[in-house]
Amino acid sequence: MTITEAGPHSTPGGTPEKRGMNLTLRVWRQQGPTAKGKMVTYKVTDISPDMSFLEMLDVLNEQLIMQGDDPVAFDHDCREGICGMCGLMINGQAHGPQQTTTCQLHMRSFSDGDSIDIEPWRASAFPVIKDLAVDRRAFDRIIQAGGYISVPTGTAPEAHSTPVPKKDSDNAFDAATCIGCGACVAACPNASSMLFTAAKVTHLGLLPQGQPERNDRVVNMVHQQDLEGFGGCTNIGECSAACPKGISMETISRLNHDLLGALRAGARPKS
Repeated sequence: MTITEAGPHSTPGGTPEKRGMNLTLRVWRQQGPTAKGKMVTYKVTDISPDMSFLEMLDVLNEQLIMQGDDPVAFDHDCREGICGMCGLMINGQAHGPQQTTTCQLHMRSFSDGDSIDIEPWRASAFPVIKDLAVDRRAFDRIIQAGGYISVPTGTAPEAHSTPVPKKDSDNAFDAATCIGCGACVAACPNASSMLFTAAKVTHLGLLPQGQPERNDRVVNMVHQQDLEGFGGCTNIGECSAACPKGISMETISRLNHDLLGALRAGARPKS
């Protein structure tokens, strides 16, 4: 199947001028969670190197719709690298060849004539909904298990009444940059969500507001992570390398420290 965004245009001398890249796309197509999927090959031409990867998929889908075919389903929302909705395995790499989100990956990262394999996140805890879209509500349930703080009602306290060491505030901010895209799970050979869970646990555990639930938070979130079917962490490091926010594996060390302390203090997961 040949799909084009626009045909070649002519220079003043009348010679056709090629404006973009010609690419071969091998896309995972799956009609539903229980359907059998397969890779389907499409060819796209005249793709601008300034397009984002999702814009390239938009071009593909526009042409599929015009031809009466079913467009490729994929997750997206803000397209600004903030929401974490987008997420694809591109040539076997989470989010593609750059350490960024799929929506911020541009086609200049590829070359004319390239073949690109596009697949959904691969993890039993992320079942395929359709094509490239997966169900990541497991992350929501992990957060619901303990990613909150007690908030007293009444007048708000003075902002500077509780000093926070600069190192702790910096580390908390770095962990809080996690957007929950799932690249860490997709990149991990064990499909572990430890980097995600650690980021959500430690950014609260480093701040005064997170102390009342600190022990319960870590045991409940790790317990929920296990219930969701994510694999165990073996410190391979692919998670941090694929994380578009560059969250360090030190967050996992902090989670393990908190978890050990909580278990020693007698904290147990809620039933």
